[in-house]
Amino acid sequence: MKKKKYVVTVLVYVLLSVWAVLVIFPFYWMLLTSVKSYGSYSSEYIPQFFTLTPTLENYTEAFTAVPLAQYFLNTLIFTVITTALMLVVIVPAAFAFSRMQFRGRNALFTLYLALMMIPNELVIITNFQTITDMGMRNTFSGLILPSVTSVFYIYLLKENFEQIPDELYKAAKVDGTSDFRYLTKVMLPICKPTVVTIVILKIIECWNSYVWPRLITDDKAYYLVSNGIQEIRENGFGRENIPAMMAAVVVISLPLIVLFIIFRKKIMEGVSRGGTKG
Repeated sequence: MKKKKYVVTVLVYVLLSVWAVLVIFPFYWMLLTSVKSYGSYSSEYIPQFFTLTPTLENYTEAFTAVPLAQYFLNTLIFTVITTALMLVVIVPAAFAFSRMQFRGRNALFTLYLALMMIPNELVIITNFQTITDMGMRNTFSGLILPSVTSVFYIYLLKENFEQIPDELYKAAKVDGTSDFRYLTKVMLPICKPTVVTIVILKIIECWNSYVWPRLITDDKAYYLVSNGIQEIRENGFGRENIPAMMAAVVVISLPLIVLFIIFRKKIMEGVSRGGTKG
């Protein structure tokens, strides 16, 4: 029995190791290509899985070929403001659905959840027409407004809030604590892992946003990094100089990779708390 268990354990670890290699390899290849010189890369008839002469000139070229630093700054502004405004919207909404009693609460929340069934592609044209009519094309306001709420994040946070015993809320109300103070001093600290998870997921969503920024902006002053990568491809630079293209992708991807590595435990904890009742 012990031998069988040992064999199963070894087999599981072998399969996990193979899967890990398959997942990590594209990132390794991207990083490796970014430190190869253009001449070295072009002369490879058979792809080489290492290089003895790494160079950083591709990173310099990536930032000079297009205003990548400006796109990076635009994306940072878009991500920070959108995430902050989203918290202002979803936290009170989740609190209202989880703690406050009002007529039609459950029916309203059910209808709200039904919005998750509508693909985002079906409303993007409506959003585009609305933003255009409001004169917000090629503005940060036009980029940000359609992304300041999320049905899924409200649902996730509501489920977390409902795990907090009602007795705490009733005791706080007896002591004269306002709803806002109870939310900020009791509920949010208890549900901090879930809040951190939501923030990180929203940051990743904003950083990787492509369709909406591509649709609503045609002024390079408001391009995000996703627009920048597309511009690199379209102007011929990316197709001709693959190492520099990979260098740009590495620079854009690195913040998200570092963010996930730092907060991976919080993400796992927040998701597991959000999916557990009782």
